[in-house]
Amino acid sequence: MIYHTIVSELKEQILYITINRESKMNALNKQTLEELADAIAFAGNSNEVRGVLLTGSGEKAFVAGADISEFSAYTTEQGEALARNGHTHVFNAIENCPKPIVAAINGFALGGGLELAMACHIRVASDHAKLGLPEVTLGLIPGYGGTQRLTQLVGKGKAIEMITTADMITAEMAEKMGLVNYVVPQTELIAKAEEILNKIKQRAPLAVASAIRAVNANLHKDEDGFEIEIEEFGKCFNTSDFKEGTTAFLEKRKAVFSGK
Repeated sequence: MIYHTIVSELKEQILYITINRESKMNALNKQTLEELADAIAFAGNSNEVRGVLLTGSGEKAFVAGADISEFSAYTTEQGEALARNGHTHVFNAIENCPKPIVAAINGFALGGGLELAMACHIRVASDHAKLGLPEVTLGLIPGYGGTQRLTQLVGKGKAIEMITTADMITAEMAEKMGLVNYVVPQTELIAKAEEILNKIKQRAPLAVASAIRAVNANLHKDEDGFEIEIEEFGKCFNTSDFKEGTTAFLEKRKAVFSGK
C-alpha cells in the first residue's frame, strides 16, 4: 500500500510510524486508519521488525482526535460499523501486536488520539502534551476502546471523571495516574522511546511476544490469564532463543537472539 497520511520507515529493526497530517492536527480519518492498519499488520508479520515507534508529525499534536466531518451525519448502524472496524483493524491490532509498540506523544492526544496511544503497549509523553477524551462534548462517547482501556490504566473513578467532564490533563498528571510511563522534554521524546525499544530489541523476540500475549490475557474476560501464561511459558522451551539464552547465561556471555 502506498501511504498518503502516514510515513513508515524501518531503521535498525524499529518501524517508525508517523501520522502525517500536521495541518489537521494529525486527526484520524478513514484513510489514516486504513494505512495504520496496513502498517501494523506489516509490523506484526515481519521478522525484520522488533518494535514500533508511533508518533505524530510536528510538535503540536500526537493525534488531536478523529476527523468529525467524516461521520457527523452517520446513523446508529454506521456509527457501530465505524467503531467495530476501527477496533478490529487498528486499535485491537495494536494492543495484540506481538511486537512492542511505543507511543511518543508529542502534543495533544485527544479522543481517538488518546485511544490510539492507550492501545499501544508503552506511552512516553512530551512535557507539554495534553491528554483527554472530549467525546461527550459532541454528544458521543469514546468508540475505539477508550472507556475500557482508560479504566484499565487509571481505575474506574478517574476514568469516569475524565470521560464525563471531558477535561484535558497535563502530561505530569497523566504520569501520576499511570496513563503514561514517562514524561520528558519535547527534545528528548523520540530518544526516550528509542531507548525503551532498543533495550527490548536485546531480549528474545518470541519471549517478548509471549509476554505481551500473557499480559493482555489478564484484560480479556473470556480468557484465563494464568492458563495463557502457562501455555506461553511452555512454548518458550521449544525455541532456539531459549537454548541461546540459557547457554549464554551459563557461559557468562551476552545472548544473541535470532527470534526462532
